[in-house]
Amino acid sequence: MSQRKTVAALAICIAIAAVIAATTGIVSSQGPGPYQYPSIRGESVTIYGKGIYQHMSAEVAIQGIAHDYVTLFIGVPLLLLSLIWAGKNSLKGRFLLAGTLGYFFVTYLFFLTMGTFNQLFLVYASLLGLSFFALALTLLSFEVPKLPAQFHERTPVKLAGGFLIFSAFSIAMLWLSIVVPPLLDGSIYPPSLEHYTTLIVQGLDLGLLLPLAFVSGILLLRKNPWGYLLTPVYIVFLSILMTALTAKIITMGLNGYNIVPVVFIIPTFAALSVWCAVLLLKNVATSSRTSRMEQIHMTQPAH
Repeated sequence: MSQRKTVAALAICIAIAAVIAATTGIVSSQGPGPYQYPSIRGESVTIYGKGIYQHMSAEVAIQGIAHDYVTLFIGVPLLLLSLIWAGKNSLKGRFLLAGTLGYFFVTYLFFLTMGTFNQLFLVYASLLGLSFFALALTLLSFEVPKLPAQFHERTPVKLAGGFLIFSAFSIAMLWLSIVVPPLLDGSIYPPSLEHYTTLIVQGLDLGLLLPLAFVSGILLLRKNPWGYLLTPVYIVFLSILMTALTAKIITMGLNGYNIVPVVFIIPTFAALSVWCAVLLLKNVATSSRTSRMEQIHMTQPAH
């Protein structure tokens, strides 16, 4: 019970801090406006020049604002709804809560490491810490060895596991298409690096998130108990993150940036992620205390 109360307190703090961070990102407008800035590599970069993201490049700043909209109007409500659902001893609710907490953890890991220093630095740091510990406690609340029995026989294991493997491979190829060509032709630095020190998103994806997706998919295909934990959580997280990425792409397109081929790739993955998440959650037992094996046992006649 104390663990559940701790997660609830952490989640409420996350919701409050995220509302502050996202709202500030959306409504802040101070600053001189766009201007050109020479990077350390001698390239001219258009700086956004307005609001909390005023020192970031124009292309990345508008993506940050689009991400804020998704956090404010999808992430926070989903966090609170999943918290209430999980509080009713629902296994589905806990999967949804863990995936949503994963979204907040990764979101503010990116904001803290990629965003230029601003007034929200301590808020981002707090959100990173709060979401990490809330996610860890939620994951530890699952009885992993029992999870396979708490999914119905019709659970689309091959579909969900295969999708995670395919999406991890596809996004890895997309990022490598940005990183590898400059290394091969000797220019070294991709144009998307702009005035930043490194490619944070691509680095964390290639080094951490995509391998995790790949391994989760493999474990589920093998019907390993850890696959039944990691895959639903990861796909819920991916559903929200891909929705944020879709919002970013739409915003970039409306501002005149080239969004091909990602305009076809990311929304497709977003739709598939949501579909897989719904299918997996539909096939979870309604109560964390009622497993498939227990249901079978109860229907058998006594000897």
